[in-house]
Amino acid sequence: MSHDLDQFVRTAHALADVAGAVIRPFFRSRLTASDKSDESPVTIADRMAERVMRAQLAELHPDHAILGEEFGLHGSTGGYQWTLDPIDGTRAFITGRPTFGTLISLSFEGRPIIGIIDQPVTGERWIGVEGRPTLFRSGFGQPSGFTPITTRPCSSLAEADLSCTSPEMLEDAPRPVWSRLKAAAKRVSWGGDCYAYGLLAGGHIDVIAECDMKPWDWSALVPVVEGAGGVMTDWNGQTLRHDGDGTVLATGDKSLHEAAVACLRS
Repeated sequence: MSHDLDQFVRTAHALADVAGAVIRPFFRSRLTASDKSDESPVTIADRMAERVMRAQLAELHPDHAILGEEFGLHGSTGGYQWTLDPIDGTRAFITGRPTFGTLISLSFEGRPIIGIIDQPVTGERWIGVEGRPTLFRSGFGQPSGFTPITTRPCSSLAEADLSCTSPEMLEDAPRPVWSRLKAAAKRVSWGGDCYAYGLLAGGHIDVIAECDMKPWDWSALVPVVEGAGGVMTDWNGQTLRHDGDGTVLATGDKSLHEAAVACLRS
């Protein structure tokens, strides 16, 4: 089936624009966060941003399904589905660190075909589209607009920079093998949430291994990473699925992926 990708890309950018307009005034405003059932923080900014994106989608693509972190699933999942995470990295957001982002994805029959990582404060934005190179905008008002980016060559774990958002997410890992990957890597950095995947796509990080990831956490990242030349799977090297085990492995160099999977297999 052919997709009107250009139209859908325009929609994705429009969603990022309206979400950013909602989020920016709340950044470093000392707003109050409440805890969700999984003890992760949520703010009024999350909820307002998702509402405005849902309202725009209802107008532009009323026949498309929507899955959002804050308000769940609306519509049938058999065809096109938008997946929204208004603020991925709420802990960073509420503590004034600009390493969070808005995630917007369009999937068709469960396969992500468009993904955006948007940093609404700095103006950085990554856009991945199936079959096209990943594009990056380095900030607001850039005269060059979006330019193609690629991952960097790194075929050896011994030379690789490894990243993970938080040691906490590894406490419930399906198997205690992350330490093997950590030991094999050159160095490890913590933090970043979705922002780290943008850095991997741009050639600054080599491998990211995380778990306890929901579809709204990873759907937008897949086209961005793959369009830049990287690979993104679960820890077993299998395609990410909505009913998967929540593990995510991203590598910038395809030859690095097999070695990383070998470390993470039980």
